[in-house]
Amino acid sequence: MAIDFNPSRGATLGIEWEIQLIDADTRHLRQDAREVLADLPSLSESGVGSAGLAKVRHELMESTVEIVTDVCHTVAEAKRDLAGTLAALRAAGEPRGIALACTGTHPFSDWRDAVTAPIQRYADLIEQMQWLARRIQTFGVHVHVGVTDAAKAIPIVNALSAYLPHFLALTASSPFWSGADTGLASSRAVVFGQLPTAGPPHLLDDWPAFEEYMDTLLRAGTIRSIKEVWWDIRPHPDFGTIEIRMFDGIPTMREVGMAAALCQSLVTLFEQQIDRGYTLPRPAAWVVRDNKWRATRYGLDAVVITDDTGNTAPLRDGLYELVRELEPVADRLGCSEELKVAGEVLDRGAPYERQRAIRAEGGTLEDVVDAAVTELAEDRFVDVGEVAHGGG
Repeated sequence: MAIDFNPSRGATLGIEWEIQLIDADTRHLRQDAREVLADLPSLSESGVGSAGLAKVRHELMESTVEIVTDVCHTVAEAKRDLAGTLAALRAAGEPRGIALACTGTHPFSDWRDAVTAPIQRYADLIEQMQWLARRIQTFGVHVHVGVTDAAKAIPIVNALSAYLPHFLALTASSPFWSGADTGLASSRAVVFGQLPTAGPPHLLDDWPAFEEYMDTLLRAGTIRSIKEVWWDIRPHPDFGTIEIRMFDGIPTMREVGMAAALCQSLVTLFEQQIDRGYTLPRPAAWVVRDNKWRATRYGLDAVVITDDTGNTAPLRDGLYELVRELEPVADRLGCSEELKVAGEVLDRGAPYERQRAIRAEGGTLEDVVDAAVTELAEDRFVDVGEVAHGGG
């Protein structure tokens, strides 16, 4: 089966940001996406964006509104695009008593209270996956980066798979699930990752091998469309992009910019290396799986495997080195300031660490939600000392 890849003109950017609808009084999730979207017809109708996509749209559960950028060329442009849509979404939610936040999971809302969005493909997914899909009251960020040729897509996906723990640890924001501390940095990675076609990408040889594998899955009835392959990193043929789906829900615009800068810089670096005749690295599949688990469990404190002989190194050290390596590329792309936010996260704490710090100082899960609302609204990290501990 031939799969046409619509090549991009350079390292274009697109970002999908899944936003929580929060009841301003109870801090529980509100299942009101349909009503909120109805108040935003100019943004939620198909064909608004340059790619023919609505700028705000349903996700699987009615607790979520996803905001989507047009095709952008710089991280700054993508952030401005998101900021405009986020402001419109906030204006629609406030009269309804709805606040906005983004973390990989809500700390205490029960997934059994979730309402599925009124879209047939979501109903079909629930019917097919049952309990696995009904639990997906999770939130993430997806970053698309354009590549110029289908022949580059699979080598870049393979090379990026070595960075799954880096992407996840910097943004892990879901230590809590249904009111309990899971002991994980990212419970979302586990909840979503249990879907049968989710998880790390299959490390394939080239684009024809990808076409053959997709054809096999379709013939076997495992999927009905290649869009049902929800790998942590995947090629998106229609958009001509590599889609990095590894990020937990990201609480601030600054950190969304950081994630986009990491992705754009890495993809650009790898594409340049291909153009110069280099063969990109391809990690062993067992290393990719093991390292994803380590970041899921330990976040920035993970000790990750660095080669297929079992050598290890602290992930924090690897992240500092990665940022230094990418600085020249980010400078040329105009996203060096956004990339520097990674150093701030390493110094001040990833989202899961900031949430746990609130609990360690006697705060409630409601306080954790309040901090997430503030972080999104004010685009800054909330210090523990700022939290006014409530009851509950």
